[in-house]
Formats: sequence, C-alpha cells, structure tokens
Amino acid sequence: MDFNLTDDQQAIVSMARDVVNAEIIPLAREFDEREAFPVEIMDKLRECGLFNLSIPEEYGGPGIDKLSHALIVEEIARGCAGIATSLEANSLSSYPILVGGDESLKQKYLKRLTEEGQYASFALTEPGAGSDVSGMSSTIVRKDGGYILNGEKCFITNASYAHFYVVLAKQTLENGENSFTALVVERDSEGITVGEKEKKMGLRASNTASVIFDDVFVPLENRIGEEGKGFKIFMKALSFARPMVGAQAVGIAQGAYESALNYAKERKQFKKSIANFQSIQFMLADMAMTIEASRLLVHKSVFLLEQGTPSAKHASFAKCFAADTAMKVAEDAVQIHGGYGFIREYPVEKYFRDAKIMQIYEGTNQIQRVVIAKEILS
Repeated sequence: MDFNLTDDQQAIVSMARDVVNAEIIPLAREFDEREAFPVEIMDKLRECGLFNLSIPEEYGGPGIDKLSHALIVEEIARGCAGIATSLEANSLSSYPILVGGDESLKQKYLKRLTEEGQYASFALTEPGAGSDVSGMSSTIVRKDGGYILNGEKCFITNASYAHFYVVLAKQTLENGENSFTALVVERDSEGITVGEKEKKMGLRASNTASVIFDDVFVPLENRIGEEGKGFKIFMKALSFARPMVGAQAVGIAQGAYESALNYAKERKQFKKSIANFQSIQFMLADMAMTIEASRLLVHKSVFLLEQGTPSAKHASFAKCFAADTAMKVAEDAVQIHGGYGFIREYPVEKYFRDAKIMQIYEGTNQIQRVVIAKEILS
C-alpha cells in the first residue's frame, strides 16, 4: 500500500485548494444567505477543469483518476457543500450513461455537458419512494418509436437549470410483472413542469426542485441500456457516486474542524486560549482522528472503483461513516465556538446545517447499514 499522492494528484489538490480559498470561501456565505445558484463559480470551475469530474477525456471531460476526483470534491465541499453538490450533479447524471449507455448516447449527452457547458439532473427520488426505489410510481409505456413517461420526481439537484434529466421509471411487462428502465429526457420536451425551488436548511447554494412528467414522449434512442435493466444501471451508478458523497462529507468535516481549531487558539477564557483546556483538546483530537478515518475509507472505496471492482459495501462504508463524522464534527465545532457558533456570522453554523443532508441523500445512513449488513451476511 502506498498512501502518498502522486505529483499530479498533489498538483490537482493544490490547484483546487487555491480556487476554493480564492473563489468559493469568500462568497460562500453570500450565496447561502441569498439561496442563489452560483453560476459564476460554476463557470470558473469549468474554466479550471474542475467540472464534469466523472467524464473520461474522450468525451471532453478531464479524464482524471477516481482519487483525484474525490480529492477535488473534498476541497470544494470544504469551501461550500452546496456548490460541491451542484458541481457533482453532472457527475451523478453521467454515471448511468457511462455504465449503461451505448456509444451514441455517450457521445451526444456527455459532450453536451463538457463542450456546451450544460447541466443535467439525476431523477430518482419520488414523493412516495425515497429509500424504497421499488415503490416508485413514475411509469413508462411503449409507444411507436419510444415511450410515454408519467410521474413526479422530487428533491432533484439542479432541476431548474438542467438541460436534460436522467430518469428511472417503472414499466409493466406483458406478463404483468414490473421492471425498471432508464431514460434520458430532454428538458424542453412537451409535458415537463419544473416546480418551485425548495427552501432548504442547508446546501442553499444548490438548486433543488421537483420535476413533473405529464405524457412526455421519450424517443427509443434515449433509453439507457436494455429495457428492464434500469434498476441495475442506477444501483451501479450509485456505487460510483456514494464514495464522492463521502468525500463531500469529509470536506465539510475538515472545514468545520479547521474553523474550530483556529477559534480555539484565538479565543481566550480565564486568561488563556481555550485550546489549553484538555476538554477542548480531546474534542479536537477526536475530530482529527475521525476525519482521517473517514478519508481513508473514501480513498479505499475510490481505489476499488479505479481498479474496476466497485464495492457496494465499501461505498456504503465511506458514505455512512463520513456522513456521521461530518455531523459529529460540525456539532462539536459549534460547541467549541460556544454562543458564537450559533451566530450566522461564523462559518461553523453553516457547516452544521450542510452536514445533516450527508446522512440523508443518495441513500440514508440507515439504508447504508442495510446494504452493509446484506453484504457481510451474504
């Protein structure tokens, strides 16, 4: 095992950190307060080659390795998790196309993301079907040359800005059984309505809305993979995405920890900095220790991706442990700040709000434990 980053990876981290420190951290509070989608920062990240991180070079992407991808996501989440979430929506939407799409679909839609600067959304969750994907009610039926799609997807990142949606829908077969098929659906298709932007506790710089499909025609060539194989395609896509959620969680935890560490050194009580008190030292030590453990789990899971052996168990290890770490570290960072941690002028309250969603989206941490238990008992 070699825990050293390559020269290229070190250069990528250095560049990402510089961009985050210069372009994101100074504006993170403003975008959070305004709940505004950071178009200017998205454009800057594109210019720097820090966008569409999952897309291979042959389709116009950066073509970076999975560890470099995770390192970039961690750095950006350290600056603002909302921006990191918006950034990664394109990656998440790319995974089903990459793992299940034919070459013409990849050429068409991946290059629209990289060469035309478009946005895409991953549309899986429904009002009545979150963790229970099999309970979804969005349906498709065959029609000459394609499908008719009906249903509603909710909590969709970048929904208001997406140029196309990657959708999973239920299909009733001739024998009466249900199967699932994955589709790419154009935003400007007749019958699509995008709901109002959600008002969220955290990730306020990201756009989240519902998408309603009312008799939307989707041409056959926009199907991802074979008919009825959509569930497997989406689950495989999530095995690629969940380690990157872990990387986001590590970034949040790192940002909260750094804020608490600096504050503990500066804040004086009883004529000395609170960093001299053992109770504070133990909190900081636990933060540093669990962050490092989370980072190693993320790096192990992306190593397996890079080897071509994605592991659902290790992806869930990384996502679940890192998300719990982000929540605990952010909570302790607020505690170390005392009353100031409850004031929006200080960054730790934002880290605290942003951390919570890490335990919820792309599979709740309870579902991650179900996945882990299934894997270790099988």
